[in-house]
Amino acid sequence: MKRLFSRAPLLGVVIPAWGVEDYLDDCIRSLLAQTHRRWEAVIVDDGSTDRTGEIADEWAHRDSRITVIHSVNGGLGAARNLGVQQVRGDYLAFLDSDDVLPSTAYADLVGALSESGSDFATGSIVRWEDGDHVEPPWMRRLHRPLRGARVEDRPEILGDVFAWNKVWRRSFWEAAGLAWPEGVRYEDQPTTTRSFLEGTFDVLDEVVYRWRIREGSITQTRASSVQDLSDRWETKRQALASVRAHGSAEVEDVFVDRVLAGDLWRYFLLVPGASEAWWRLLRAGVLEFWGQRSLVHSGLPPVHRLAGWLVEQDRRAEVSSLMEWASALEGPPPRAQDVATGDWRLSVPHSVVDEATVDPAALRLRDHEV
Repeated sequence: MKRLFSRAPLLGVVIPAWGVEDYLDDCIRSLLAQTHRRWEAVIVDDGSTDRTGEIADEWAHRDSRITVIHSVNGGLGAARNLGVQQVRGDYLAFLDSDDVLPSTAYADLVGALSESGSDFATGSIVRWEDGDHVEPPWMRRLHRPLRGARVEDRPEILGDVFAWNKVWRRSFWEAAGLAWPEGVRYEDQPTTTRSFLEGTFDVLDEVVYRWRIREGSITQTRASSVQDLSDRWETKRQALASVRAHGSAEVEDVFVDRVLAGDLWRYFLLVPGASEAWWRLLRAGVLEFWGQRSLVHSGLPPVHRLAGWLVEQDRRAEVSSLMEWASALEGPPPRAQDVATGDWRLSVPHSVVDEATVDPAALRLRDHEV
C-alpha cells in the first residue's frame, strides 16, 4: 500500500531592505525561528549605502532558503514588487527588514488559510518601542476572529492597512493583479484595500508582528513636507477609488468616516509650524475627501472633529490655537451641557475658538463621549 505524505505549503517571504544594517540580523533571526519551517525568502537590497547588502549576502550564504537581489534604489513598493517576481511559494508574505516576527506568526497565518481556504489572512500587531510591546487598542478591536469573511462582514477592517501582518494565497494575489504602488509613500493602503474588497479573508486575534518604532523613522519633519502629504492624499485617493468601484454604500461610508479620516489628527497637530503651501494642500485634501459630508460626522475624537471643521472653513489660526491648547491638556477636554436640550458639547476657551462662530455639530459630543 502506497503511503501518502503531506507537505507543509511553501511560503514566499519578500524582505525589502534599505539602510538597516543595525536591524537586519534581528529580522532574519526571527524568520529562522519560525515554527512554520517551509519557507523561502528574498531580501531585496534597495540600493543601500551602508552594510545592509553585505549582511544580507552573509545570511544567504548561511541558509539556502534565503536569496538576495541587489537593485538600484526604487523605494519600498518597487522593492516589494521585484521580490514578488523572484520568490516562489504557495503563499506570499512581506516582512520589513527592521521589524521582527513572533515565532508562531507564519504558522498561525498559514494554518488558518489551510483550514479555511480563504484568499488571505491577517493578524494583530504590537508596536515595539523603548523595549515595550504594546498592542494598539484599535488593532485589538479590529482583530476579533473571523474566518472566510467578506468586507461587508466587517467594513472597518479596511483600517488594517499594513502589508506585513498578512499572508496571501499566491493564486489570489496573481488572479487579482495585486501589486504595490511605486514612487509614492504609504503604498500599503491601496493594495491591502483591494485585497479586502476582492477576496475572502481570515482575521486572527493572535499577534503576528512586532513593529519596531525607530527614533526618526516617522518624524514631524517628513510628515510636514508637502511631498509627504501629497503622497498620503494620493494613496487615500487610490484606495477610495477601489472602494467606490466595489459598489457598497455601507462599506464606503465606514471607509470615508472611520478609515480615511483615522490618521488626520497627526496632520492637524502639525498645523502650527507648517508652511503655507502645506496648509493649502492639507485643506485641499480635506475638502476633496470630506467637503460634501464634513469631518464633523467622522470617527475622529471630538477635538479633532472640530479641528477638521475649522480646516474646512480655512481658519488656520484657530486650528493652531486649538491644537496647542489640546496638547497642553492633562486629561479629556472640558465639556458643557446645554440646559435647554441636555446635549453635551466641547467647551473651548473663547481665546482659542469663538464657539459662537462654530457650527454646533462641530462641538457636539456623542453619547459614548459623555
